[in-house]
Amino acid sequence: MSPLFPALAARSQRPALRFGDRALTHAELADAAGSLARRLAGERRVAIWATPTLGTAVGVVAALLAGVPVVPVNPRSGERELAHIARDSAPTLVLAEPGVTLPPALAALPRLDTDAGTGAGEEAPEVFTEPSPEAPALIVYTSGTTGPPKGAVLPRRALTSTLDALADAWQWTADDVLVHALPLFHVHGLILGILGPLRRGGSVTHLGRFDTAGVARELSSGATMLFGVPTMYHRIAEALADDPALAEALAGARLLVSGSAALPVHDHRRIAAATGRRVVERYGMTETLMNTSVRADGEPRAGTVGVPLHGVELRLVDESGAAVEKYDGESVGEIQVRGPNLFTEYLNRPDATEAAFTDGWFRTGDMAIRDPDGYVRIVGRKATDLIKSGGYKIGAGEIENVLLEHAGVREAAVTGEPDPDLGERIVAWIVPAHPEAPPTEQELADHVAGQLAAHKRPRTVRYLDALPRNDMGKIMKRALHG
Repeated sequence: MSPLFPALAARSQRPALRFGDRALTHAELADAAGSLARRLAGERRVAIWATPTLGTAVGVVAALLAGVPVVPVNPRSGERELAHIARDSAPTLVLAEPGVTLPPALAALPRLDTDAGTGAGEEAPEVFTEPSPEAPALIVYTSGTTGPPKGAVLPRRALTSTLDALADAWQWTADDVLVHALPLFHVHGLILGILGPLRRGGSVTHLGRFDTAGVARELSSGATMLFGVPTMYHRIAEALADDPALAEALAGARLLVSGSAALPVHDHRRIAAATGRRVVERYGMTETLMNTSVRADGEPRAGTVGVPLHGVELRLVDESGAAVEKYDGESVGEIQVRGPNLFTEYLNRPDATEAAFTDGWFRTGDMAIRDPDGYVRIVGRKATDLIKSGGYKIGAGEIENVLLEHAGVREAAVTGEPDPDLGERIVAWIVPAHPEAPPTEQELADHVAGQLAAHKRPRTVRYLDALPRNDMGKIMKRALHG
């Protein structure tokens, strides 16, 4: 069975990981992670205090080499959430950087420091047996918006199938150097951003904290790819007009990838106008890893998440469960997927696991339309972004994109709220670009009606200083209320 990380097994001398002034080649990582993996052998499950550090990357690789499922823990989690994750996942020990003080929920567990030294010379390099493709690799906890977070059990075949499908879609090779500043406790930052380059035999530079100067420096120094979330790309778009070095650095990148939430169309356009490079979007979830992406050799169409990845089946279904067959850019349905990229189960939650599937298809809860050529456009979440107004089914996402094209709008979110006549009325939550002179409700309604159908215009506008967002920059719509 082929190894998860071929370049480690081959002891490649090429660069693998760099965090600040700390760096390891693939051979050095094989030594450091191998040394730690020997100490993890036989553990049932381990947690890792997932700071954006070299030690976190070494600890995760070590657990994967040892065939021990690893639970990445968000260091910004609150006490109640930490206690739930520790109780639910029941790790037999916790990995952490030396010197880090752990919170009470984890401090009671046996601890092993993640030594990011090479480990060379301690023992002869060990050849680890690759576990079954169905063996659990990671247990990643969801955001828990409707209850306590659920642990999605991701098998090794989900990791390999997603990373190999992205290699195909993005023409990702060992020659690529990735730069990012994403947290390492979730799919985007850890699996795509760290394990992806390691599987390809390439390298990754982690900035620690995002800033446009760091992005410009790394892309000007040989990095070929940038991964980010919309908040990061928005800051890049804002900075480009006054930062020619940043524009030049982005222009030289091979691939700019945004994910975790939709990148507003106006930011797409500003980046493309300043750099000549278009940002590629992809679509995935904790439970499914990656489902779709705009391909490197395809049309980087703003507002879409591209086409299904190799091996992924995707369908849209209506409220009755019937397939939405039309590729007309209008017909809305819930995205359902199946393929080797899917999780195995929610840990200790057979009821939730069963409810998540229908006839083998995973119910994402995301609503989308498909263009005639198969490009998928996500219009929102079924629970919060599908608005039923005046007999129409309306996706909040397309209205948000149009609002963001208005010069007077800095941020926008759209929700529905009960209306005795319409069923639901469309509400726009606006952060004005100029708070002293915000666009009027009528001006925004006319702007939307001029770009979309009249029934999609907001009936109510509420003004905010900022939209509520989580750690990944996603807008928390459940926190918006009248």
